[in-house]
Amino acid sequence: MFPVQHQLMAAREAFARGDWDAARRAMERAANEAALGVEDQEILARSKWWLGDVQGSMALSEDIFHSRVADGHAQSAARAALMLSLQWGLRGNIAVSSAWLNRARLLLESLPESVEHGYLLYLEGNDAIYLEGDAGPALSASVQLKELSRRLVAPELASFASMLSGLAAVRSGDASNGFRDLDEAMLPVLAGQVPAEWGGDIYCSVIHLCYEMADYSRMRAWTDALATWCAGLSASFMYAGIVRVHELQLLSAEGNWAQVESEIAELGERLRNAHGWIAADCFCELGEIRRRRGDTAGAAAAFASARELGVDAQPGPALLLAQAGRTEAATDALRAALAERGPLGRAWLLLPMVELLAPGNPAAAEIYCRELELTASRYGSPGFLGRAHHARGSVLMAERRWPEAMTALEAAAQAYRSQRLRYELAEIHDRLASVNAAMGEHRAADAERATAAAIRAQLGAANISWLKTSGETGGLTSREVEVLSCVLSGSSNRQIADSLTISEKTAGRHLANIFTKIGVTSRTAAAAWARQHGIPERPKL
Repeated sequence: MFPVQHQLMAAREAFARGDWDAARRAMERAANEAALGVEDQEILARSKWWLGDVQGSMALSEDIFHSRVADGHAQSAARAALMLSLQWGLRGNIAVSSAWLNRARLLLESLPESVEHGYLLYLEGNDAIYLEGDAGPALSASVQLKELSRRLVAPELASFASMLSGLAAVRSGDASNGFRDLDEAMLPVLAGQVPAEWGGDIYCSVIHLCYEMADYSRMRAWTDALATWCAGLSASFMYAGIVRVHELQLLSAEGNWAQVESEIAELGERLRNAHGWIAADCFCELGEIRRRRGDTAGAAAAFASARELGVDAQPGPALLLAQAGRTEAATDALRAALAERGPLGRAWLLLPMVELLAPGNPAAAEIYCRELELTASRYGSPGFLGRAHHARGSVLMAERRWPEAMTALEAAAQAYRSQRLRYELAEIHDRLASVNAAMGEHRAADAERATAAAIRAQLGAANISWLKTSGETGGLTSREVEVLSCVLSGSSNRQIADSLTISEKTAGRHLANIFTKIGVTSRTAAAAWARQHGIPERPKL
């Protein structure tokens, strides 16, 4: 045999046993000596993909497509076009993905029924759901895929059918039946009957759906399943990196921010050219951590990276505006984002909208609160239910309906605990502190405030004060109301500091801010204003 033939044989054998690196090296040595045939190019392309060189793999796949077309092998060319449509879609370039899908469609129009027709149906159904927000075509494609799977004895098409029907059901509000179908879709994947490129996409689509629904418990279960599946494939497998992204999203929700921040930006850069929307998720998560830690410049840079990848990073950028005191600009940004999103996407924007509007316009906040409650009820997601209770509590606080607000906030706290959402739980403790203070329950308020402070200290979170959580008139923050309640009892700055566990300098600064906001120049005038507005007196220590 000639040396090139030895290299080709070695490459084919290495590929057959799953040694992607050896296959790539042998095939590249052979390519240096002679032009590769199309079948060997396919081996090299797939080896590169397994090793994480997605761009190199896709470049070869384009050459393979053109070779197949030139040779008159329309079905093989269509298969290459379908794979390229999937890969460009994962990178986030929808226009190029659609162009490759059209090429596959044109090639398959004149061919007899084949498995490739099923892949085309699957991608078209996915596009209908994700790009057009229409579950109808996906359900129709699901029925066709089931029939095609039976006729062609193609288990991967049965997986695609269950996947589309499950996604359509969940997004239509039938989460119970939807996730049953999604579980069914995984059986052929676990049995190795679905090509890894497509099986990995199925896993990621379901995990992303769980994340969209703020259903962290279900997301944990699916992420563990993806990790187990990836462990049996290859350490360099692209989806091994994606597993880590999902694990970091869960760690972030639980408050392990230092660990997440140390890893997630690098992961985002690694995946930027392979899986664009997962890379964007990395930067959105990083932006949220930085925003919550008070690193506004770092947060803005992370959100900008997500936007560069074509992903709307809201509500993060709007909340940065709010933290800078630009409330009107923040609500305008949220309104613009709401106009572009479907029900699941809107659910993430409704709570910030309620909290920004409630202090000055409870009636406007009520509209968004009701929508969030309807969405939470429709999908039954624990995370959405927590956010709905949270929003209702904010509206009730703005209306000074303290006992009802406490009930809603306690329900939110319970939901957040069940999902291990620690930062959100700290926010609820802060609001419960305000409610207790407004009801004259100062010891309870101090306990709630201490709990919130302890959680924030563990997280390394800043005490973000743009939310006027107690619904007071005059634009006072919850802390300023407490300072004013101490003034009512005749407390000095030193006594205020001792009562609220703050420094005397901070007490003085709060008092100066209060005078400015309510338009008075003396403690006596401030006390009179407080009595007129029903602020309770806080007894001296």
